[in-house]
Amino acid sequence: MSKYLIALLVLPLAFFMVSAPALAHHGGAAYDTSTLTTLNGTITDFQFIQPHPLILLDVKDANGNVTKWYVEMTAPNHLVHYGWSGHKLHAGEVIKVTGHAAKSGGKVLNLYRIYDADGKMIPLGPPPAPGQS
Repeated sequence: MSKYLIALLVLPLAFFMVSAPALAHHGGAAYDTSTLTTLNGTITDFQFIQPHPLILLDVKDANGNVTKWYVEMTAPNHLVHYGWSGHKLHAGEVIKVTGHAAKSGGKVLNLYRIYDADGKMIPLGPPPAPGQS
């Protein structure tokens, strides 16, 4: 076998092996995308980190018991184009979030919409096209 033929076989394989980590994004399979869950709570921490910023939220039930939730956002490199930074949310703020809860039953929510204490939606991306929301 010639060196040229070996190179033609080995180089694509080597390229694929080097690029495999870039293809390993997890997607939304861990979340129940058939149901939206809404939570009202108080922010205890906001971490504007890779690969997904996190909002740590204390949510009170009807009896006053507090449950800690982790709210996972979309990538920070997307959010910065719409005014987000590590200073957008602060501990102590009351917010409402809507999203898809973890299928595992863990207290994790994949964020779909977020509202401030006055009920005003905080944009996560471009406005929806007319007739869509």
